[in-house]
Amino acid sequence: MKNKIILTLGSILTATTLLAQTPDKTKLDQYMDVLEANNKYMGSIAIAKDGKIIYSRSTGFADVENNKKNTAATKFRIGSISKMFTATMVFKAIEEKKLKLTDKLDTYYPNIPEASTITIAQMLSHRSGIHNFTNDPSYYAWSNIPQTEAQMIENITRGGSDFEPDTKADYSNANYVLLSYILEKTYKKPYKELLTEKIIKPLKLTNTYMGGKINPAANEANSYGYMGKWEKDMETDMSVPMGAGAVVSNPTDLSQFIEALFSGKLVSQASLEQMKTLRDEYGMGMFRFPFEEKKSYGHSGGIDGFTSFLAYFPNEKVTLAMTSNGANMNTNDLSINLLNWAFGKPFEIPEFKTYNYTAAELDQLIGIYTNTQMPVNFVISTNGKILSAQASGQQSFPLESAEKNIFTFSPAGITITFYPETKRFIIEQGGGSYTFTKKED
Repeated sequence: MKNKIILTLGSILTATTLLAQTPDKTKLDQYMDVLEANNKYMGSIAIAKDGKIIYSRSTGFADVENNKKNTAATKFRIGSISKMFTATMVFKAIEEKKLKLTDKLDTYYPNIPEASTITIAQMLSHRSGIHNFTNDPSYYAWSNIPQTEAQMIENITRGGSDFEPDTKADYSNANYVLLSYILEKTYKKPYKELLTEKIIKPLKLTNTYMGGKINPAANEANSYGYMGKWEKDMETDMSVPMGAGAVVSNPTDLSQFIEALFSGKLVSQASLEQMKTLRDEYGMGMFRFPFEEKKSYGHSGGIDGFTSFLAYFPNEKVTLAMTSNGANMNTNDLSINLLNWAFGKPFEIPEFKTYNYTAAELDQLIGIYTNTQMPVNFVISTNGKILSAQASGQQSFPLESAEKNIFTFSPAGITITFYPETKRFIIEQGGGSYTFTKKED
């Protein structure tokens, strides 16, 4: 759901070989210990084989302010993995002959642009062209305020259409908010009840439900960003994401859910095949994540400071589930190492180094940086201990440094190299390199 300078977990995973037997857990425990000791990852993970958990681990704190640790019982907001639950319920409705993939949006919301041509199938596969409201600069001004259905429809309608329906695919949370409301209208029940009736009760899930205001006393995690210390992130009101990102769960329940989905316990094999089929890299409620010659299916998620990842390898019957309430690293690196372990491949335990700056050295770098060829500025600031960067319309993110004047934000693969003598920096991300110059006071 969120709109930060963070790459999704959908990047290519690399490793190999079959899982013949459960690998030794000692090195993986050491790896997780290092991440925890260096404030890199707070959350819970689970790896399952043939429906049985073969490794699980929780790190960090569910409630930093009250020193409450994450445990196997901690529940996390899972963000866009919620879309897998919503898509599953849509296909159940189709199998019950209550909906059809060809049904048009104008049956429910005729005032949304292009509603007369947009279908259920196009919304499921992000081919509707409906604008993604979480991309709007104003989103964070209202995302923590309760929204009625009418208000959300107004927000979505105001965004308009980004392209002609079915001409391409482009991720939009609006699709799954609308699908949530369509399910409610179809069954004349709230999404929360439908989730319980259609998925939670049949699978006997004990830690999954539609979220509300975070309640640490009920083993729900707060979310955090790392700014030299863990600082509590904002809290989106769950009336905003609905079935696009409002589900709460944990790795054990997520593993059980995706294994049930792929074993025919929730929808038919024909429905599952439709969900798995990709057009322009998008399925219907899921993505495909390759791991060298292997193929997994699942979804990633992000909302506030929460990130999540769920993948199932049908041929190997291996599941990876990750839920985090604070990540100060590229969690794709973590998923790769977890899968390396699961498939018996070697992996390295990283060594984290830190360059210690004086306050004067950091002060030399702060300011507003511009690039005349790009409509974005960067504000570089410091709290006296660490440096932070904030791009126009984005949230601030912390920078780490292991070498003088070279800073990184590993969750997004960003490197910023400062040249204080010429008042410039070069930012590198995803193969691109851009020079920004400090504005004069």
